[in-house]
Amino acid sequence: MRAIALAALIGVSSSDFAFADDPLGTWAMEGGKVTVQVSSCGGALCGRIIGLNKPFDKHGNPKLDKDNPDPALRRRPVIGLTLFRDMKQTGDNQWEGQIYVPDDGRTYDAIVYVSGDVMKVKGCLVVFCKAKKFQRIN
Repeated sequence: MRAIALAALIGVSSSDFAFADDPLGTWAMEGGKVTVQVSSCGGALCGRIIGLNKPFDKHGNPKLDKDNPDPALRRRPVIGLTLFRDMKQTGDNQWEGQIYVPDDGRTYDAIVYVSGDVMKVKGCLVVFCKAKKFQRIN
């Protein structure tokens, strides 16, 4: 009885994101193109780009958000951009929100699934979806 009460107390007092398959941490996209830091942002998840396999353009300058639809944002570096935001938990090890893709400057509806050290991020525009897998690196 005491063990059940202790388990319930631990479950109630743990963080909003304390799951068996915890999404928080550092993740590398398969192929190594991008590294993302996933953290808690006001009750939701967000993911910020912290590294690129090829961080410089052909002129040796840091890659910029050149395809952003807002001309005022096209000079900001890709490293440091928020890749996904407002990811709210919608099921066991599943979050839904939005993903910004600097490769095309568009924002898509997205779903994040986490299973152990694998995170699948699926972005959709109407009925067309594309998924990428990430591997936990920390």
